[in-house]
Amino acid sequence: MMAIKWTKELSVGNEVIDSEHMNLIGLTNDVVHAILKRDCAALAQAFEMLEDRLHVHFVNEEKIALATEFDYSKHKQAQLYSLKELRHMRDELLAKNCVWGDGTVD
Repeated sequence: MMAIKWTKELSVGNEVIDSEHMNLIGLTNDVVHAILKRDCAALAQAFEMLEDRLHVHFVNEEKIALATEFDYSKHKQAQLYSLKELRHMRDELLAKNCVWGDGTVD
């Protein structure tokens, strides 16, 4: 798997959110890198950092949505689903103690 790269097309037009998205892409790349290196300690740390930053990002998005009267309910559901899937993937990978097939990140 190649690293995810930020492009202008990913911009939502809000400096704060765009900056957070760039950071989240970097943290996601850290997860992928740890998987490729089969480094369980780095993987656990990368997942923890990604989840922590996602929480902060979701709070910030919600504040902006409320301030602009944006209907946030569907977006909130998508965020909760994303966190659930992230935790599931983390738990599955860490339970394997870095013993997984080469296609794990494909």
